[in-house]
Amino acid sequence: MDSSTLDEVLRALAHPDRRSFLAACLDAEQAAGDLASLSDLAVATVSEHLKVLRKSGLLVLERRGRFWMYRTDAALLDEVASEIAQVGGRHGS
Repeated sequence: MDSSTLDEVLRALAHPDRRSFLAACLDAEQAAGDLASLSDLAVATVSEHLKVLRKSGLLVLERRGRFWMYRTDAALLDEVASEIAQVGGRHGS
């Protein structure tokens, strides 16, 4: 993973509501309304957070019949965790 992609993903992970949305979409696909109900944020604000997560690649939006559903890209999340672990490993040397 290049450093600019990692930077973008880490910025996306910096907000606690975004992390909550990712966690919810890791277990099962979620509609935007379901994700909005997880926080006290305005719907427009939730939409902006979802946009940041989509842009970073952490959330994927897919059509399921008439509905648009979000899911977490678990492989990308694992890759980010690996990158962070490598930084920690270099630090410990």
